[in-house]
Amino acid sequence: MALYAAAAAVLAGVENRQGSIKGLVYASSFQNVKPLYALVCETQRYAAVLDAVIASAGLLRAEKKLRPHLARVLVYELLLGKGFRGGGGRWKPLLGRHQARLKAELARLKVQRGVSRNEDLLEVGPRPGSVSQVPRFVRVNTLKTCSDDAVDYFKRQGFSYQGRASSLEDLRALKGKHFLLDPLVPELLVFPAHTDLHEHPLYRAGHLILQDKASCLPAMLLAPPPGSHVIDACAAPGNKTSHLAALLKNQGKIFAFDLDAKRLASMATLLARAGVSCCELAEADFLEISPMDQRYNRVQYILLDPSCSGSGMPSRQLEEPGPGRPSRERLCALAGFQQRALCHALSFPSLQRLVYSTCSLCQEENEDVVRDALQQNPGSFRLAPVLPSWPHRGLSTFPGAEHCLRASPETTLTGGFFIAVFERAEGPSSASQAAAVAPELAPSPAPKRKKRRRKPAPAV
Repeated sequence: MALYAAAAAVLAGVENRQGSIKGLVYASSFQNVKPLYALVCETQRYAAVLDAVIASAGLLRAEKKLRPHLARVLVYELLLGKGFRGGGGRWKPLLGRHQARLKAELARLKVQRGVSRNEDLLEVGPRPGSVSQVPRFVRVNTLKTCSDDAVDYFKRQGFSYQGRASSLEDLRALKGKHFLLDPLVPELLVFPAHTDLHEHPLYRAGHLILQDKASCLPAMLLAPPPGSHVIDACAAPGNKTSHLAALLKNQGKIFAFDLDAKRLASMATLLARAGVSCCELAEADFLEISPMDQRYNRVQYILLDPSCSGSGMPSRQLEEPGPGRPSRERLCALAGFQQRALCHALSFPSLQRLVYSTCSLCQEENEDVVRDALQQNPGSFRLAPVLPSWPHRGLSTFPGAEHCLRASPETTLTGGFFIAVFERAEGPSSASQAAAVAPELAPSPAPKRKKRRRKPAPAV
């Protein structure tokens, strides 16, 4: 089956350092990137387990024409996935000859490690708060449903709702089929690490968005009110764009730009499934967009999440687990682009608020870019002091850097992230922007845990 060959090719490319999982998936000739990306990520996550089972079963010795990366993908599907898709083609009978031995070796491995569930094999040995312990965050798409209905749907499926979390320890302690409402981000449900919802009917219908908590912060902190005009400068793959549309309640306008036609096509599909109707997609370089164009004269909000090293992404840390960091040459090139994009965004005449974010851990792409942009726009913009109780702040490399936010698996139980919120100095004061960060001070009421009569969730 073409899916398995494509997944094996991506895994080989990652091992040979030809690119990241996401980059190689989008560069693949396989058309349906979503199942390919999910299969590659899950296979890579279980790589050590799969390699141990394959070696113990002697699979590669018995099937000399079967390459290691393809074997890893096929054994994942057989033992840990949902079974072979589309009948499995010629691979199903091949693996069928070894199925009993492979299952026996997996069972033996569980006994050796003293665990009973497949996902528990991933939890042997990691330090608390590591990448493998980041919970599964699920944003309820309020363009299609509400938190109450989503919670009720999961409860009918046998999940146990624990109410709103009060601390990171509540999130860290999640196990089994328990789930919570995040204490900070409205409409964000939290499930135990490794909960797989890619085939869940609410996700497939666009009622749920699988999005890390840190990735939800940029739109939440930009907080454009309904009716606003917003630019999403580097928009694909579109999760943040769909979040902006939900905040706008589909009232207003989002101008979304990206240079990659294939990523934009996937993004259009995502937005359509999410019910987004206020977004105008453009295959264009944001740096080539004129701030004086009359189409953008009402743009007061910009979200800028530019290309970066991705050094904070959980998938990147799983595929490149060593202590290395991007080369100095690559960081210089990325930081140069990021600085140009940020200064360009700050030149839009009606701009009042901008969020700059990356999924990088590198100072060169984060605090250094923000500092240089402030220096090039003296007196025009300042950093908004957002989320004062957030535990991980910007590095103290310049005055005011403490207003920036950082995130990591160890400190915030999320992927690695960086966020800076700019506001126009002569515009509305920080006090008048309090509503933009209100979720921290006055969270929306959590769905109650007690049973009650409700109309069923929308059919999917």
